[in-house]
Amino acid sequence: MTSAPFNESDQQVVRAIRGIAMDAPRAANNGHSGTAMALAPVAHVLFSRHLRFDPTEPLWHDRDRFVLSCGHASILLYSLLHLSGFDLSVDDLRQFRQWGSKTPGHPEVGHTEGVEVTTGPLGQGFANAVGMAMAERSLRSRFGEALTDHRTWVLAGDGDLQEGLSHEAASLAGHQKLDRLVVIFDDNEITIDGSTSLSCSDDVTMRFGSYGWRVIEAGAIGDDLVALDAMLKQAQNSDGRPTLCILKTVIGTPSPTRSGTKEAHGEPFTPNEIAETKAILGTPVDESFWIPAEAYEPYVVAAGRGHAASRAWRDRLSTSPQAPEFMAAMSGEPSEHWQKELPVWTEGTVATRSASQSCLQAVAPLLPSLIVGGADLTGNTGVAVGDIGVMSADHPEGRSVHFGIREHAMGAVMNGMALHGGVVPVGGTFLVFSDYMRPSIRLAALSQARVVYSFSHDSVGLGQDGPTHQPVEHLASLRAVPGLRILRPADANEVSHSWQVILTSDGPTALVLTRQAVPVLAGTAAAADGVARGGYVLSDVENLDDLDIVLASSGSEVSICVEAQQLLAESGIGARVVSIPSWDILQEQDEEYGEYLRPSSVPVL
Repeated sequence: MTSAPFNESDQQVVRAIRGIAMDAPRAANNGHSGTAMALAPVAHVLFSRHLRFDPTEPLWHDRDRFVLSCGHASILLYSLLHLSGFDLSVDDLRQFRQWGSKTPGHPEVGHTEGVEVTTGPLGQGFANAVGMAMAERSLRSRFGEALTDHRTWVLAGDGDLQEGLSHEAASLAGHQKLDRLVVIFDDNEITIDGSTSLSCSDDVTMRFGSYGWRVIEAGAIGDDLVALDAMLKQAQNSDGRPTLCILKTVIGTPSPTRSGTKEAHGEPFTPNEIAETKAILGTPVDESFWIPAEAYEPYVVAAGRGHAASRAWRDRLSTSPQAPEFMAAMSGEPSEHWQKELPVWTEGTVATRSASQSCLQAVAPLLPSLIVGGADLTGNTGVAVGDIGVMSADHPEGRSVHFGIREHAMGAVMNGMALHGGVVPVGGTFLVFSDYMRPSIRLAALSQARVVYSFSHDSVGLGQDGPTHQPVEHLASLRAVPGLRILRPADANEVSHSWQVILTSDGPTALVLTRQAVPVLAGTAAAADGVARGGYVLSDVENLDDLDIVLASSGSEVSICVEAQQLLAESGIGARVVSIPSWDILQEQDEEYGEYLRPSSVPVL
């Protein structure tokens, strides 16, 4: 953080960003200019004077995390990343919203260097940031400030705070006292439909105060760089609570016709409106994507400061006695020979949720990155793990999280944890309540965040709760999500094999489990390879010439297929039972393996 006086270079940055915020949507004939224009000053002060980053090491662990929760203002972030020296050129800015460009309409993690999370669906970035702050605090409490000591910064708008997700996440953040989380609320009172007064009259100060946040009411200082700098300094002097800075801005400023209007939100400015606004800014009216040389000067200093900090961090890591365990957490890989600790079952009946809990209990001590919790259903969903401590404001080192009855926030917070790095989160709820967290599940798949969902009570077999709790369409709808791995094990041993897949794979996994006890099936103890391939022959006919039908299933229905195989045999019908714990993994196998499991000459049920 620097206290050097602001100068003409700083003003040129703001002018350039506001110009690009108009030029890029105009070139794409689509996009959002007004929010980026209004937030240009505060974003510039944050990036050039407070945010810790190193463009030469974009994924340096101890960098600050920046989340643009109002992802529709993506051109603001792209402009800042370009100025800061990330791999984003002016030509990339010119390709805003074009197919195959680095500058899509909303930021996408893994697609554009410097983007930390995928934002656009409002409220998601806010909740992701809560997860990032929880991950930072967890790692700091366990490995010390020498290795983890950074902040999570968020720019959020009215839409973010109106979405119910933000209420869930803000409540959790206040309860956990995430003192390294700073949210800047762009209070411009405009949405696509018009004034926020059409639909909302919340007292944001009282709302966040009741959640346990510190609230800084900065007022109408959107263009005052000195005052914005002071606000951001104050935000970092934490009193042990997360901080919300309420900043009054004028959307589309300084446009003479669109400032403060809904049209500034979602419609590109016309060429005449852009020319009029650039004349007020004092920038070249006939030049698009104008960036003067002096606009880069503050970012050269900021990037140099961050590079020095990243080198100092690497020096500390190289001499830290905790480096091995810290690096193990960052890798997300279990300790050597961890597979031997996974339990094996030989007989009896076991609910697969209980088997999963036994597996978690076995591997949790060997996987320092593992953080396990549930949406008030830890015992019911197989995620109650002992001896790892409960995470709380007073004991942030705990690795068992009570997310509360907040399924959507749990999903989005888990995404933030995973994308922060150093944490592999596991969250449990009933399968039927995956509906409550579907937007976060979809974004986990899109982002390839390494999260694990423990979805129990997976069928009508749960019985007495009735149809409101019986998932009927949920498996099919989740299987339709691209990039989401689903494992529905048939018995306790398949659960154990499923955890081997989960702990050696990237991306999100839904582990779908039974409430009811199901039999331990003959042959599953040795089926690790079959589960890893998504499906395998569990029970076969003695002579392949006698094969009349293939019975294929997953989960609790596999044991029913085994019973059916025996009944059919009594009638002279030869049946093969194929267990398919993962449809999506099985689809990745070659045609020869598929033909082996389900010969094309034989009907499949």
